[in-house]
Amino acid sequence: MLISLFKTTRSQTLFWFSLSLTLAAVSSLLILQRAFSSEYVVQDDVRQHVFWMLRFSDPSLFPQDLIADYFQSLAPWGYRLFYQGFAAIGLSPLLLSKLLPVGLSLVAAGYAFGVSMQLLPVPFAGFVASALTSQVLWTHDDVVSATPRAFLPPLFLAFLYYLLRRDAKPFWRRSLLPCLVVIGLEGLFYPQYVLVFAAIAALQVVTWQPRLRFSRDRQDYLFCGACLGVAFGVLLPIALSSSPYGAVISAAEARQLPEFSALGRSRFFSDDPLNFWLVAERSGLFPNFRPWLLAIGAFLPLLLRGARRHAAQFPLVQQVSPKIVVLLQVTIAALALFFAAHLLLFRLYLPSRYAEYTLRFVLVFAAAIGITILLQAAWQRLAQSARSQIYYPIAVWVVTAALIGALLLYPSYGNRQALKSYWVGGNPQLYQFFAQQPQDILIAALGREADNIPTFAQRSLLVGREYALPYQVGYGSQFRQRVTDTIQAQYALEPSVLANFIRTYGIDFWVLDQQSFDASALLTSWLVQYPEAIAQAQSQLAQGTPALKKMVKPCTVSRDHQLRVLSASCILAKIKS
Repeated sequence: MLISLFKTTRSQTLFWFSLSLTLAAVSSLLILQRAFSSEYVVQDDVRQHVFWMLRFSDPSLFPQDLIADYFQSLAPWGYRLFYQGFAAIGLSPLLLSKLLPVGLSLVAAGYAFGVSMQLLPVPFAGFVASALTSQVLWTHDDVVSATPRAFLPPLFLAFLYYLLRRDAKPFWRRSLLPCLVVIGLEGLFYPQYVLVFAAIAALQVVTWQPRLRFSRDRQDYLFCGACLGVAFGVLLPIALSSSPYGAVISAAEARQLPEFSALGRSRFFSDDPLNFWLVAERSGLFPNFRPWLLAIGAFLPLLLRGARRHAAQFPLVQQVSPKIVVLLQVTIAALALFFAAHLLLFRLYLPSRYAEYTLRFVLVFAAAIGITILLQAAWQRLAQSARSQIYYPIAVWVVTAALIGALLLYPSYGNRQALKSYWVGGNPQLYQFFAQQPQDILIAALGREADNIPTFAQRSLLVGREYALPYQVGYGSQFRQRVTDTIQAQYALEPSVLANFIRTYGIDFWVLDQQSFDASALLTSWLVQYPEAIAQAQSQLAQGTPALKKMVKPCTVSRDHQLRVLSASCILAKIKS
């Protein structure tokens, strides 16, 4: 009875598939609990990619706002339309960003089960693959971000699923057409990853057994040509379009900017080659390696080779489909685009995006297959060596419970990166004060808490760490100038410098925290990526009291134990007097 656990029956398929979705749903409930734990809770990246969508409900928000306009320009067409459609029926973009991960994670878990069943038609292996997929989503902040990259896992797994069904009849309806639809959707939501789909499709015209050669199957060329055609069609308009914020920064230009150094907001370059090429967040081949069970997948080729030599001891190895070559194809595509992105830096954006997301799922399926083969072999050996049929079921279910428990209970003991990526606003009074002000105000601030103002108060910031992305030259240079000017004004000894800054940018309010005039705190803040301005600020602090600091007491219009809000009009009036 227990050995039948590894057989494919309708009831077992339904059971393990249901358990897979249940696990995904439980993980989603934990995410929802965090997302709705307070009135002022937001996922980290939502503060960049979603806050500006509040314009869908109120077009008068963020007027002439450089930051909002820039991130709106970055949003892929399908992603923008998706949120806009829900806003049209009354669902706030911020609320949708909290609910969306639930649906995406369930879709990803379902397709992961389906892909695994194509590679090894054993429902238990499908459950392991789906559970590992949920763990991947749980230990990273991609899906919970509700940003364009949140759509990548379910769309990538859907593409693999339909790709592996090319032997199903009719081919065009069960495989080709769905793959083309998925490529089109990927182009609408996360277009740079269409290159991965195209590379995988191109490899379908190459066969690997008995030797490396081009396929003689006309269907392979039809599939490849159709996929490449759709990929070209969705990427061409993007390639021909131009951004109002200038060209993408070149590698040579980026090397000159502190923002890309080890201390920068967008740190990329490193003096440690091992770190740079393997584990760095933006440049590495496989950053953020978790969960640890994925490591088992790296040994699958050795396991299959050894198991085929001892097929009697590893009976499931005979059921591994030749389609498993897709894992090799995906790996080749990922590595090729990883190095291409390094070669064309930053025109294909970040190299790690092409490797880490793709290779995670290669290891997910490799680990699921490896675990299932090893576990079934161990159970068979236990059955053969058991002295009594009484002890055999006990031993088998102990092993089963340990493995399933490790998969099901992972959210309670694993790395909770998805939960950690949610920010809880710590200053409700600040958000409420600004929300009561006119919609066209502009706020100057250098502290981290200010990053929450556009999301929670729906008012414009001049600068903020969360928005300091230097990848496009036009936006990066404007933002850099704004930060430099703000630092100079905040620490200026001459009141005229402060007044000129307020008038030039049209500042209405200034937010200060307890460390705003602490010289040592400057060296530990995000502002260290502007070394010349920081050096000048420290010099001015050493010479005397900044003009802005003298205005704190008379011009404070709102305060709590951490922050003070100063009126810019009051500052100008005090300077004139």
